[in-house]
Amino acid sequence: MELAWNSFFIVLLSFSCWGLDWESDRNFMSAAGPLTNDLLYNLSGSLGNKTSNFAAEDKSIYVCQQPVPAFLLEYFSSVRASEITHYKVFLPWAQLLPAGSSKNPDSKTVQCYRRLLETLKAAQLQPLVVLHHQNLPASTVQRSEVFAHLFADYATFAFHSFGDLVEIWFTFSDLEEVIKELPHQESRSSRLQTLTDAHRKAYEIYHEKYASQGGKLSVVLRAEAISEILLQPSTSSLAKTIEPKVNIFIFNLRFQDCPSTRKNSALLFSIRKAINENQNLTIGFDLNTFLSCSPSSKKSGPRSQRGPPQQDLGGARSAYRRAWGAFANQSRAQRDAFLQDAFPEGFLWGASTGAFSVEGGWAEDGRGPSVWDGAGRGGAATPEVASDSYHKAAWDVALLRGLGAQVYKFSISWSRVLPGGGRAPSPRGVAYYGRLVAALLAAGLQPVAALSHWDLPRALQRLGGWRDPRVADAFLRYAAFCFATFGDRVKLWVTFHEPWVTRYAGYGRGQHPPGISDPGVASFEVAHLILKTHARVWHHYNSYYRPQQQGRVGIVLNSDWAEPLSPERPEDVRASELYLHFMLGWFAHPIFVDGDYPPALKARIQQVNQQCPSPVAQLPEFTEAEKQLLKGSADFLGLSHYTSRLISKTQQDSCIPSYDAIGGFTQHVDPAWPQTSSPWIYVVPWGIRRLLKFVSLEYTRGKVPIYLAGNGMPIGETEDLFEDSLRVDYFNKYINEVLKAIKEDLVDVRAYIARSLIDGFEGPSGYSQRFGLHHVNFNDSSKPRTPRKSAYFFTSIIEKNGFLPKVVKSLPPPRTADFPTKIRAFPFPSDVPSKAKVVWEKFSNQPKFERDLFYHGTFRDDFLWGVSSSAYQIEGAWDADGKGPSIWDNFTHTPGNNVKDNSTGDIACDSYNQLDADLNMLRALKVKAYRFSLSWSRIFPTGRNSSINRYGVDYYNRLINGLVASNISPMVTLFHWDLPQALQDIGGWENPSLIELFNSYADFCFQTFGDRVKFWMTFNEPTYQAWLGYGSGDFPPKVKDPGWAPYRIGHAIIKAHAKVYHTYDEKYRQEQKGVISLSLSTHWAEPKSPELPRDVEAADRTLQFSLGWFAHPIFRNGDYPDAMKWKVGNRSELQHLATSRLPSFTEEEKSYIRATADVFCLNTYSSRIVQHKTPRLNPPSYEEDQETTEEEDSSWPSTAVNRAAPWGTRRLLNWIKEEYGDIPIYITENGVGLGNSKVDDTDRIFYHKTYINEALKAYRLDGVDLRGYSAWSLMDNFEWLNGYTVKFGLYHVDFNNRNRPRTARASARYYTEVITNNGMPLPKEDEFLYGHFPEGFIWSAATAAYQVEGAWRADGKGLSIWDTFSHTPLKIGNDDNGDVACDSYHKIAEDVVALQNLGVSHYRFSVSWSRVLPDGTNKYVNEAGLNYYVRLIDALLAANIKPQVTIYHWDLPQALQDVGGWENETIVQRFKEYADVLFQRLGDKVKFWITLNEPFVIATQGYGYGTAAPGISFRPGTAPYVVGHNLIKAHAEAWHLYNDVYRASQGGVISITISSDWAEPRDPSNQQDVEAARRYVQFMGGWFAHPIFKNGDYNEVMKTRIRDRSLAAGLTKSRLPEFTESEKRRINGTYDFFGFNHYTTILAYNLDYASWISSFDADRGVASITDRSWPDSGSFWLKITPFGFRKILNWLKEEYNNPPIYVTENGVSQRGERDLNDTLRIYYLRSYINEALKAVQDKVDLRGYTVWTLMDNFEWATGFAEKFGLHFVNYTDPSLPRIPKASAKFYASIVRCNGFPDPAAGSHPCLQPEDAEATASPMREEEVQFLGLTLGATEAQTALYVLFSLAILGVCCVAFLSYKYCKHSKQGKTQAGQQELSTISAF
Repeated sequence: MELAWNSFFIVLLSFSCWGLDWESDRNFMSAAGPLTNDLLYNLSGSLGNKTSNFAAEDKSIYVCQQPVPAFLLEYFSSVRASEITHYKVFLPWAQLLPAGSSKNPDSKTVQCYRRLLETLKAAQLQPLVVLHHQNLPASTVQRSEVFAHLFADYATFAFHSFGDLVEIWFTFSDLEEVIKELPHQESRSSRLQTLTDAHRKAYEIYHEKYASQGGKLSVVLRAEAISEILLQPSTSSLAKTIEPKVNIFIFNLRFQDCPSTRKNSALLFSIRKAINENQNLTIGFDLNTFLSCSPSSKKSGPRSQRGPPQQDLGGARSAYRRAWGAFANQSRAQRDAFLQDAFPEGFLWGASTGAFSVEGGWAEDGRGPSVWDGAGRGGAATPEVASDSYHKAAWDVALLRGLGAQVYKFSISWSRVLPGGGRAPSPRGVAYYGRLVAALLAAGLQPVAALSHWDLPRALQRLGGWRDPRVADAFLRYAAFCFATFGDRVKLWVTFHEPWVTRYAGYGRGQHPPGISDPGVASFEVAHLILKTHARVWHHYNSYYRPQQQGRVGIVLNSDWAEPLSPERPEDVRASELYLHFMLGWFAHPIFVDGDYPPALKARIQQVNQQCPSPVAQLPEFTEAEKQLLKGSADFLGLSHYTSRLISKTQQDSCIPSYDAIGGFTQHVDPAWPQTSSPWIYVVPWGIRRLLKFVSLEYTRGKVPIYLAGNGMPIGETEDLFEDSLRVDYFNKYINEVLKAIKEDLVDVRAYIARSLIDGFEGPSGYSQRFGLHHVNFNDSSKPRTPRKSAYFFTSIIEKNGFLPKVVKSLPPPRTADFPTKIRAFPFPSDVPSKAKVVWEKFSNQPKFERDLFYHGTFRDDFLWGVSSSAYQIEGAWDADGKGPSIWDNFTHTPGNNVKDNSTGDIACDSYNQLDADLNMLRALKVKAYRFSLSWSRIFPTGRNSSINRYGVDYYNRLINGLVASNISPMVTLFHWDLPQALQDIGGWENPSLIELFNSYADFCFQTFGDRVKFWMTFNEPTYQAWLGYGSGDFPPKVKDPGWAPYRIGHAIIKAHAKVYHTYDEKYRQEQKGVISLSLSTHWAEPKSPELPRDVEAADRTLQFSLGWFAHPIFRNGDYPDAMKWKVGNRSELQHLATSRLPSFTEEEKSYIRATADVFCLNTYSSRIVQHKTPRLNPPSYEEDQETTEEEDSSWPSTAVNRAAPWGTRRLLNWIKEEYGDIPIYITENGVGLGNSKVDDTDRIFYHKTYINEALKAYRLDGVDLRGYSAWSLMDNFEWLNGYTVKFGLYHVDFNNRNRPRTARASARYYTEVITNNGMPLPKEDEFLYGHFPEGFIWSAATAAYQVEGAWRADGKGLSIWDTFSHTPLKIGNDDNGDVACDSYHKIAEDVVALQNLGVSHYRFSVSWSRVLPDGTNKYVNEAGLNYYVRLIDALLAANIKPQVTIYHWDLPQALQDVGGWENETIVQRFKEYADVLFQRLGDKVKFWITLNEPFVIATQGYGYGTAAPGISFRPGTAPYVVGHNLIKAHAEAWHLYNDVYRASQGGVISITISSDWAEPRDPSNQQDVEAARRYVQFMGGWFAHPIFKNGDYNEVMKTRIRDRSLAAGLTKSRLPEFTESEKRRINGTYDFFGFNHYTTILAYNLDYASWISSFDADRGVASITDRSWPDSGSFWLKITPFGFRKILNWLKEEYNNPPIYVTENGVSQRGERDLNDTLRIYYLRSYINEALKAVQDKVDLRGYTVWTLMDNFEWATGFAEKFGLHFVNYTDPSLPRIPKASAKFYASIVRCNGFPDPAAGSHPCLQPEDAEATASPMREEEVQFLGLTLGATEAQTALYVLFSLAILGVCCVAFLSYKYCKHSKQGKTQAGQQELSTISAF
């Protein structure tokens, strides 16, 4: 019966399982009671009462006596917790009114019953009060005629005395017993009439005077007597008080025997059904009989020592006691028995994180601080970067894909979305979560978003945090924003994650922020407000969002399991139950039960407060409205559970407020429990099952699903960070206990979410506790994630959905469908050189810009993205499970093998034992295919089918099944160089029997794996196999026979391939429907001189010897290419050999070989520049037979193996198409080997980016039928002779760790991005924008004085620093100088014409300081020099071109430099005086002034690096800052001078031109790189902009960095000078516009310099690189990056409050321009100006654009080599003409159109070209005589050309007529049967 008892409680609390909804009527009553004396006796003993006034065997009903027992509240609370709603109370009429009259009541008894009723109400039990049960007052017994009157008087008294506490009354509980008490002389019918009258009177009185809302009164009737009583005429009045369709309450229910569990439920159904069939409604049951059937009432065997106390609590055992009691008697074996079963279908698996724990990015993109920001400062760990998930959303989603998870629980950082907790959202913060959610959904993952995970915005904490109701209002707004923003995609919401932790650790003990230690008040207030806030949010979602979004909102609560320390001690049992109420019930009870705190919790707090002189704890109360709001305010209960506790009652109550003291319990642990690295987590798996059962009984009751939202354990930093076996065991046991709870206890658990996806910041313990399934290396700025053993274990659980064997998914439709079974091979040989030479004709003369220009587009929809590996390189287990040795095993174990570091593949990546790890990587990458090879000797250890190794077969079956289950297509290579040694021992591939043995091996593989493998490759790279293994002898089997053996081996391989192909074709293809080919390899061959046919032929021959060797027989005519046959044959003959060293095929063999491939599989890595050579004849060699020499271009990027030349890929694919026809091509290997093992492999990203892009061009632009691409390789591996020194992997493998952990590199993330996009589509933001600039937009062109003027000593000009610098040896390229330059000093007219060509409205030029003030001071003004500028300005204005004058453009008077230049503070005054001269003399005509051009360049290049004048480089840590300081002050003084003296009269504007590149982080997912990029821009543009445009001072980044480094170097102050407060005020705001020069973008990353290095670069701490896909220019520093222009313009807008911006320089250089068609510059201008237009669309206040430059000029240190001009200046012509380039016309069209008219709108008039003029100095043209005419020299030259052309034309006509005549005369002479040769097309 004990089992029945336990089971009964399951039925009682899980009615939904039986179809009985106890809550369908909210007024349904489940009743217990009344109190009996023996019950009180038992209670007084079990609850610790030392003395008792109650008798043990007294079954009589308790009559209340003062004082009411103190333990009753606790008892009633436990009854209420047992699903009892009502409790019976029998009033004793005789004791209340001893005299029978209400005038003389017994006041003590009345007070006692009031106290009893109040106690019931406090426990949330409703009293069922019976006015009379037995023992009538003596006066009533003798006077039955007045009985009804006396009873009415008594009833009125009772209603008056207790009516405020009672809603349900019964007049009599047993009419038959009362009848017996009335005088017997009267008939039974008369006595029954008396009682009926009494009841009627009481009923009328109650309803007339006392019935409260919902109050009821009735009478108890025996079931067998109902018809008799109600139908008798004497009692018909009783029936009138009962409504039709009567509601029935079963007051007493008794059985002869205790029914079984099933009978219980069946009986309840039967009773209710029977009554309800008559349209009556059962509104309640008496459950005393059921509850009294306890184990203690039956005789049973000896009780377990740790079993529950055997006591009858009156049918009111609590949910805790039932849950605990169900397991307490289990033996250890029963408790720990493992359940081999699966979870229900649809069960969800996932992992979790919390924002503050993993996101980092604490100050990124406008995020406001949270309470955790700043926590841990002063040397402790902080969450500022954490796991950097803010920058690594794609990485984290990849980890989830690898796991195979279905849900991801994360939290939203309130302060990231709404900084400060306010109303204004942060767009970038919102965008981050938008991207995360989108990535999750795209990966098939369901997001579970928590709104609060402990990280309250700091601004709200300042209001009081969770103690202030304003925070609740703010949280509701925040939640509503999240619902509105993400709710269309997020369907599972968590309001609060573990709020108990917030109240306990944050406000109780002060361990967490906000660090408040107030367990008695604050923690209670916080919990109270959080509960109310949760309810408001739930109702808000329910009302406003649920109808459309159909999501669910719940809460995640954490709880340990509480096990009694001493189960035999009732007080420990009660303490354990209290522990759960204080931890879990605190929040769960109000939400899931009745809207209020648990009665036991309230009673305990009341008890503690009563015992102490002042209240220890202040538990707030909910109003009735709040209770209604709270009750039921969750769609699911999220549960976090980690460990268990042993609980005892505290030894002595204390009045010192603490969590345990208030709760009255003490926590313990069993020393036998395994401990984790966390001091609070012990491994107690069985606790989770008990907790789930308790939750189901107490809170969810089968109606609310449970989501296990947090379960896991940490490991410590000193443990093995990857082999986390203890965690594997933890998960194994805990998850199995969850399964038991579901399967055996019928608990409705829907999901299991492991904590945590990755390691993170763990609060006070920092990073010392690692909860992650994935290890995070916090010492690496990339924060790489590496799966642990537990990750792979968790995946295995997910795949099996529990603990049953894995079920293999059926194979999806093969991705390789729709291929022809036979390729169309050409029946004729390739020409020499082949027709494919058109590829060189098409591509070899491409300009570099055109060749390398990045192409945007996508591949075909079914493009097969894959990754590759090979058996020997990764599997390891070289001699495990019966594997036979291969030739590579033998080779690497033989001394002198030349393998670096004597490495072997014995273990390699250990893939044989790490299958789960490999599958994890593949899923994470999102590849559609995995190319791997089979180890012949693992399947056939001896190489023969007589020795099948089932272990090896099983490994490949598991691999293939795992791929299929992950929807990844296997691409299987049968042979990748690792021949079984047993076969090599019989001669290897030189033995003809190998062909048949290979076919036997292949046949077995087709038969065994072919049902799932649809893509086969017979051989990998047979060229290398033949040459390296048998020619050079570098590879096994180390045969060195370079002239003969490679050809013999190749011959055998071709025949073996053909044999296997036919086996598949004839035996398996029809059923398996796969494709088969072989992987061939080659570099691209580029002729060194494409114009030389001999070099073109050499390049073609290189390809024929490498690729054509095998491709030509298979894809063309069954024979070798003629290029090979001729060369080998001719050289063999020259070597006096009788036959060619190249074997020949018979005609039958050719036919058999031809067309034995379904697709073309290509491995390619690099390119070679090829040239013809005549090598030596002897000794014979395959390499010498080619008669070529190969080299690489030193400008190509270097790698560990080859240089990268991506453009060769496109050409090679085109060559294959031309040579072999339009066959489907798969790139089966392509990748790059690097010596660096870091996970930041930017070079590999560039490699794949550029190579895949060239493949995309071949597919999209050239029509190559490219079907797939597989990157080499999946992970670092054994790289043949390089051992482990060269890394090709997308994943890093740590070969020093026995676990061989795999870590995704940055290239893995990039490759996944390419796969996701199916190529490289044009980003939306990069799409071209058609439109116009604002009306009044200024278009300009720019020059600078020293660069164009020349006349360096003319008319009194003084020397400038550039005059000096350019005349200093080794300073200027080609020893150029600006002495003449473009001679603009003498060519004003020509310059104006050039400007008119452009149609610009403005011209920006600079004034030469030393031309106006020769010694730099205003002591002497050079009028001649000044007059030049007057004339220039007048000429401009006459042409309607407005001048924009730069006062200083780097050419400081040498006289001022001689006294220190810009390092001398007196320069500030000198500059002001110089500016004054210009304002005074030119200001009436100049309305646009620029004080300084690019002060950054002046300071850094002039005074830091010394690469520009004045060439100072010996004070790099101080001089640039001093110079910059003076430049800023000089600008400010000039501005104030103009503003104060000249602005009013002249009406111009004045500002400064600042230059800056844009900087992108090298790795956008790396916080350090992000900060480096930001620092780069602040140190370049912000250095000068911040003081002028922001606050008069340097930016904080510069000030902090330079100060810290200065102090670290031992200085007492910063090397960066400081402005005084007055200087700051004078500098701040000294602008009218922002003049901005911009050219390019860089990729920035952090670079830490030693503290002793004092320089600008060291202070900045940034290194930069450029993306290889960015087009080059003529300047090494300038890459064409238009996207950066828009970004930096927007940055200026955001950083400096959107000032008016004029782009004062933007342009591009070229070197060695051959003609005027400067397409690169046109591309640059079109794309950059279009980005400027987009910036205008972004609301950037852009007012004008200036192109740099008007004409080619002196480009500083590079001299005249770099040409930026829109006009070509011919420096070989003394007149220096300005000749417009194509870009000049293009720019002019943009100027005319004021932008880019949409071509869709038709042709726009502004697009009509206007002829531009070349400019030259006016001069009289020489006249000449020509054919008697007087012509100008040009006209005569033209006439001569015309005459010569006519003469040539006449000669051609005569020759043509002669040819036609001769041909006609010979036509009849052709002999019969003779055929003319015709060109045979390749297609």
